[in-house]
Amino acid sequence: MNSSNSGALFRPFVLVVILLVGFGNCADDSKEPAPATGNKPDQANLNPEETVSIPNVAPVICDFEIKEDSLTAKGWKKVFDENFDTDLSNWNVWTGGAFNNELQYYQASNLSLQDGVLLITAKKETVNGATSPYENTQKTFAYTSGRIESKTTVSANATTPRVRIMARIKLPSGYGMWPAFWSYGDPWPTQGEIDFLEARGQEHQQYQTNYFYGTSSGVNLVNNATGIIKASDDLTECYHVYELIWEQSMLITILDGTVMERKISGGHINSLFGKQERITLNLAVGGLFFSNLDPEMIEPSIMYVDWVKVFTK
Repeated sequence: MNSSNSGALFRPFVLVVILLVGFGNCADDSKEPAPATGNKPDQANLNPEETVSIPNVAPVICDFEIKEDSLTAKGWKKVFDENFDTDLSNWNVWTGGAFNNELQYYQASNLSLQDGVLLITAKKETVNGATSPYENTQKTFAYTSGRIESKTTVSANATTPRVRIMARIKLPSGYGMWPAFWSYGDPWPTQGEIDFLEARGQEHQQYQTNYFYGTSSGVNLVNNATGIIKASDDLTECYHVYELIWEQSMLITILDGTVMERKISGGHINSLFGKQERITLNLAVGGLFFSNLDPEMIEPSIMYVDWVKVFTK
């Protein structure tokens, strides 16, 4: 999505590089990548040794739920379980603007818990606040929204070489909405960033995946790593489970139990191994993820998150 502890969350010169390679959370929509493909993927309902073909379109299931018993029976150990039943004590709340020419100001009041569900609500309202948590220059924003980051980090490393990160989400419907489920570490992108899910509110049957890495703050080295995941039905009408298996040599995307991508492109997946990243959920408004955005058409909406879980193996 976007990140950096030194204000390099997508500095202007980094944005230029990202736009040229086709995504970087700031995708060049004039040349949309083909649907994500791969060979011999892992599969949610299979043993790791078994392989299946990757479909062009995910056969999604409305209000899909995972079977935790089947995961633990195959050796997966649950290490993080957030059901949003009581509070946000497991999370840090972002306050301030962001990057990528986004239009929203992030604040705690746009986050709420209702019946075990996190609601991230985008609103059209004028507020003044810091340009970002790292830049206190005051700025006027036309929209507000919410963003949270886990206090604990996740990492695929020698001790836990396979990490499975998942969330059950109902995506927001509305032009200009940019929901995201991802992870990153500071300083960006030296600890890497993995985008499990980024969607545009007006595109109801697809979302994107990506990752970033660099050896210097603010400089991304990954090229051509964008994936487009297409679904058989509207992802904004009900809940779906979005998963990412992080391994040393690949990133595996699963939607409602179906493997949809086995990412090996980009040149730096191995460099992510051993890095520490925070899980992040947010709903941005507008920004460079959109081409020719018409501000007059923006439709604020709500991103619903039922739970977030992490398993290791």
